[in-house]
Amino acid sequence: MSDAVPGADGLPRCPWGAGPAPDYLLYHDTEWGRAVRGDDALFERLCLEAFQSGLSWLTILRRREGFRSAFAGFRIAEVARFTEADRVRLLADPGIIRNRAKIDATLANARVLAQWDAGELDALIWSYAPDPGRPAPAGLTDIPASTAQSTALASQLKRRGLRFVGPTTAYALMQACGLVNDHLADCAYRDAAAPAGGAPVSGR
Repeated sequence: MSDAVPGADGLPRCPWGAGPAPDYLLYHDTEWGRAVRGDDALFERLCLEAFQSGLSWLTILRRREGFRSAFAGFRIAEVARFTEADRVRLLADPGIIRNRAKIDATLANARVLAQWDAGELDALIWSYAPDPGRPAPAGLTDIPASTAQSTALASQLKRRGLRFVGPTTAYALMQACGLVNDHLADCAYRDAAAPAGGAPVSGR
């Protein structure tokens, strides 16, 4: 039996996207599970998933513009140049989650990624996309918290110097960015989010 829930418009959705919060509804319908390509775009998602750890995703969604403003649009090259003064500014910024360890990890990760070739983060993350033909989840219990692919991706990112990237965070990234399609089988938005590899992006 499907766990899909009808929204106010009558269309069946994943339960978390059919609730009263408009932020969740918009994110579910237009972003979650759709292919995200490009180093900067994936860096943003990786950072936001790390900041979400221990919190609700709604908390992150409602601060996303604050995060983008605070972190220079998550442009890797710019964040990599942040100074100690920027770090102090971030720790005092009420528009983001002022978690010292997560802020430090974001800055450190940007410095690591700034040394990579253009397109390298994109290629690495997408190389862990599983077979898109796997069965659609009928219910929430069919959706794992992590997988062999997310564990391997997290391990590779850590091996290459990135922080705050465990298997669960890596799997949430894979779900959000379209590497896997975890919209429920009966969700009206499943087909729109079906992984198709995304459009290649040149540069960052």
